[in-house]
Amino acid sequence: MDSKRRLALMIDADNAQASLLPQILAEVNKYGVTVIRRVYGDWTTTQLKGWKELLHSHALQPMQQFSFTAGKNATDCSLIIDAMDIIYSADVDGICIVSSDSDYTRLATRIRESNLFVMGIGRKATSPAFVNACDVFAYTEKLCLTSKSNGIKPTASKSKAKPTATKAP
Repeated sequence: MDSKRRLALMIDADNAQASLLPQILAEVNKYGVTVIRRVYGDWTTTQLKGWKELLHSHALQPMQQFSFTAGKNATDCSLIIDAMDIIYSADVDGICIVSSDSDYTRLATRIRESNLFVMGIGRKATSPAFVNACDVFAYTEKLCLTSKSNGIKPTASKSKAKPTATKAP
């Protein structure tokens, strides 16, 4: 781990499991310190209730993105725009994207092209293109198994997100 590496954590709440947040944070902390912690989604919906319960306890900044049309990528677009702003203006050494959405493949590549560390966290079903675009990719299914063997309990959450997995370095 590079304990001095400053990381921006960007979570797509529509595509990540709230109950695994402690394991996600522990995994990210192996690679540096999170100086930016953002969670993207439509906070007016009940689907993100599990995330709402974790915002304050884990110092996460909710980033509101209304879902004007069902099935569109409004949250993805918001996260991508903010990531580009971070690349050009924030004092970070890397960005961690928590999602299994292959739409972030080009973003991961662009982050690497800026000589920044890029980490991904998502399910085993994540597109190999996104996985390979990251310097490190952790599968949430593995994080879940690791937490059980270490005695870490996933946080109680009523989130309806599907279970996920880890590709380690």
